Amino acid sequence: MAMQFTEIGQQLRAYRLESGLRAEEIAARLGVSRAALYRYEKGEVIKLDTIKRLAELLKISPLSLLGIGVEYYNRPIGYAEQIRQVEETADQVLQLTGAVAYLTTSDAYDSTLSAVFDEIAEQAGAERLAMRSQSEQLMGILLARKRMYTSGRPGIIAMVSVPAVQRLLESGIAGGVPVSERLRRICRDVAVTEVENIATLMETEPMGLQFGLIAGAEPSTSFKILRSRVKVSLAVNPFRPDTQPNAQTGVAMITGADEAIAAHQRVAEANWRDALKGPTGAARLRQLIATSAAAAG
Repeated sequence: MAMQFTEIGQQLRAYRLESGLRAEEIAARLGVSRAALYRYEKGEVIKLDTIKRLAELLKISPLSLLGIGVEYYNRPIGYAEQIRQVEETADQVLQLTGAVAYLTTSDAYDSTLSAVFDEIAEQAGAERLAMRSQSEQLMGILLARKRMYTSGRPGIIAMVSVPAVQRLLESGIAGGVPVSERLRRICRDVAVTEVENIATLMETEPMGLQFGLIAGAEPSTSFKILRSRVKVSLAVNPFRPDTQPNAQTGVAMITGADEAIAAHQRVAEANWRDALKGPTGAARLRQLIATSAAAAG
């Protein structure tokens, strides 16, 4: 039963971040202290009536708060927190992604993304402090995910696509975000670094990490299947790692439904079978880098 309350607490934290409400706001509406709310998030026993009131306040189903069924997130920050928790116990990750697999990106990716978020916050006027706080929360979650990956090293099979890589090289990371020309140049330089990093990983094939490059039609979805000793989860995610924390450009979902996992597994296996791998994939990525440089040139 203790484990069950821990899982409820994890769900609560993710949905709290998703809601955009501060901890003290939720605590006040529930009639409890902020310290009590944090204890719930850490796995303290929580009454069923409180679960119902929390679900109503967060505008979700009580079943979602209990981790039963499908979980939905319409902000990157809520999804990022929940996927961090799932990754914490994952042994294997199979993912069909855009242009990068976040857990394998460089420190330069994170520092540049942080600079992008800072610049956006400075342009936000009266919302500047709130946006900065949200950005710091999201970056903290992203960095925590990387620390867990570095210490635990789950096996990863990741697929990126040629069209997505081309867009990344053309616009740089955070390509859809209006930033200064100076910072945009840095974003493009870091994009080249990340693509070259993937090429190197494809050549060296370090233990537990494999990349495939999809050279045909671009997949119309982005998802990952995470397996642990006791659980399998499917995460379908429309948000790129460089999406602003409060953006509402899609709906992410996480589920343990067998039929959903099996359907996405088939899609992943079909794409992996046809993907370019090893030195062949690395050579294609470097060709994309050279072509992009010549076009910018």
